[in-house]
Amino acid sequence: MNTTWAPAEQPESFAFDDESEAEIVNVLKKYPEERKASAVMPLLYIAQRQMGRVTGSAWIPLVAMDDIAHRLEMAPIRVYEVASFYTMFNTKPIGRYHLQVCTTTPCWLRGSDAVTEACRKATGIHHFGETSADGLFTLTEVECLGACANAPILQVDDDYYEDMDGPRTEALIADLRAGRKPEAGPTINRMCSAPEGGRKTLLETSASSPDQK
Repeated sequence: MNTTWAPAEQPESFAFDDESEAEIVNVLKKYPEERKASAVMPLLYIAQRQMGRVTGSAWIPLVAMDDIAHRLEMAPIRVYEVASFYTMFNTKPIGRYHLQVCTTTPCWLRGSDAVTEACRKATGIHHFGETSADGLFTLTEVECLGACANAPILQVDDDYYEDMDGPRTEALIADLRAGRKPEAGPTINRMCSAPEGGRKTLLETSASSPDQK
C-alpha cells in the first residue's frame, strides 16, 4: 500500500484515553448501529485532538486510524481515504501551533500575502508545509475558511484570527511563543462581522411603541 501521505515513522500503538472514550460514546449515540461508519470524521477529530493534548502535536497516526476502522467495522483503507482527503486532518506530525493562512481571493485582496510573510518572518519557516526549527509552529496554506467579511484570516489550530495584517500576525505569534493564546475573533474594533467602529445604520428609530397611539 502506498502511504506517501503518512510519515514512515509511526507509533507502534494507540489507545483512546478516558476523555476521548467519553466523547466517542456521545458521538456514536447519534448514528444507528448499521450506519455507525458515518462517525468516521468525528472519531478522526477525537484522535487528532487527543494526540495534540497528549503529545503536543495534533495529528492522526495509522494505528489510530486502524482502531477507528475496527470500532466502526470499516476497512482500514476507507478510514485512510477520509483522513488523507480532508485538509483539516493532519496525517503527519505538526508543530504545537498550526498556522493556517487562507490565500484565496477575498483574503488575498485584503492582504494575506503580508500575513504569510509575517508568519515566515516570525517563525523562520520558508515554505508552506514546513515546521519551525523549535517545533512550535507549522505553516499551511488553506482554501477559503468561510469568513470572507473579516479577511484576511489566520486560523490557529481550531480558532480564527480575523482582520489580520503583518504586525498583528507577528504580535500573535509572539504571544503564542510565550505560551499565551489571545482571544480569537476580530483583531480590530468590530463585533463579529459588524462594521469597524460599531454600527453605522439603524442607530435610532422613530417607530411608535405598541403603547403609543
